[in-house]
Amino acid sequence: MSLVDALLSAAERRRSAVSRADNLRAEQKQLGKQVGKAKGPERDTLLAQAKDLAAQVKEAEAEQAAAEDELLRSHKAVSNIIEPETPPGGEDDYAVLKHVGVPPEFDFEISDHVDLGTALGAFDMERGAKVSGARFYFLTGIGAQLELALLNMAAAQATAAGFSLVVPPVLVRPEIMDGTGFLGAHATEVYRLEEDDLYLVGTSEVPLAGYHSGEILDFSAGPLRYAGWSTCFRREAGSYGKDTRGIIRVHQFNKLEMFVYCPAEQARDEHQRLLAWEEEMLAKIEVPYRVIDTAAGDLGASAARKFDCEAWVPSQQTYRELTSTSNCTTFQARRLNTRYRDADGRTQTAATLNGTLATTRWIVAILENHQQPDGSVRVPEALRPFLGGRELLEPIR
Repeated sequence: MSLVDALLSAAERRRSAVSRADNLRAEQKQLGKQVGKAKGPERDTLLAQAKDLAAQVKEAEAEQAAAEDELLRSHKAVSNIIEPETPPGGEDDYAVLKHVGVPPEFDFEISDHVDLGTALGAFDMERGAKVSGARFYFLTGIGAQLELALLNMAAAQATAAGFSLVVPPVLVRPEIMDGTGFLGAHATEVYRLEEDDLYLVGTSEVPLAGYHSGEILDFSAGPLRYAGWSTCFRREAGSYGKDTRGIIRVHQFNKLEMFVYCPAEQARDEHQRLLAWEEEMLAKIEVPYRVIDTAAGDLGASAARKFDCEAWVPSQQTYRELTSTSNCTTFQARRLNTRYRDADGRTQTAATLNGTLATTRWIVAILENHQQPDGSVRVPEALRPFLGGRELLEPIR
């Protein structure tokens, strides 16, 4: 049975259950009036009927509750409606919208980010695995400074563009995680603290989507834009054997995420603005990249359309995702009951969008694209003020 068939079936079951429960309650009410007027044997007979009817009402109300739960589950199983321009197909069917920059050519044997970072004293993979297991790491020395520089540069750009900087909680309640659409097909990616019934977030999109849940927003001064700086946690279930070397696919990382609330009719234009802000950041780290339009089958449940910016990784001779921006239209706000008043004073469901400005993974692209023959790494000019003016990162071993 398809998701749509299941939804229609659940809706019909609920309609039938509600109708039966309503009819039985009406019959119970009418019988109650008769009992009040009856006497003697007639009253005893009616009381027996009332007792039997009460049991039927209880059963019907239980069926109604079960039908409503099924309908809610069926609704939540249906993903957002994609935008018409979204390419059809799966993971490999994306459309490349443009290339920016040219992959560098090296006249020496290049190193990957792990060897570069280890020589720079930027991270320690072995001790990360010793302390926490596979796909964990320590950022050390210049590595920690480089991550902070990246995130501070992103925060500076975001605040200059009018975003409100936020450091949100990284533990959220089930209804918030569910409301954003992360507990559907990708629930296995999420860490859960069962004893506390809380979830660790994989992106600050989640707490920021919940920030205004149950509220009516004021858009009279324009969209509400937030930039969330948070540590993110992902189980990476099902990715065994993929990118096990280095810090490309890890369980914990830091990220600065843009998040926007706006009227639904403004969401498409806002999506383009988020992409432009991401490209502005990529230009600052001076790496070649491409922009792809993600295919429908590779979208998460909440996205109607998603653009990824993928940077060139020389050691892999391919492009790898550094940022992504999604237009979630009214999908999340509907589930989280986030509304606004239109020009006529009527309440409408808001639209939500998100986009990444910087993450720990960016260190990979910076180290590999700006490496020098002696193992040093040139610091992109825009990043230097956030790194104490340093122009070159030099090996310490």
